[in-house]
Amino acid sequence: MASPPRRPRTLSDAKTEAEAAFKSITAKKAEPVPQKTAVPGVKELVSLRIDQDVLERFQEDGPGWQDRINAALRKAAGLTD
Repeated sequence: MASPPRRPRTLSDAKTEAEAAFKSITAKKAEPVPQKTAVPGVKELVSLRIDQDVLERFQEDGPGWQDRINAALRKAAGLTD
């Protein structure tokens, strides 16, 4: 059985094939996002909205209220004994 006749190639066919070949070679693959590792003792500046009464409760004992909030959060997160 004879194969059907091929249609003549056009300029747009060649262009489309060339573009597809170029894209497959030059396309950048997404690199995985590196996981951040926590460095002990390093604090990060964040903005956090908490209720006014909670803030006042931690500030009652004076300076160090941010450390007390951090300790409470670590305890709630199960990061301390």
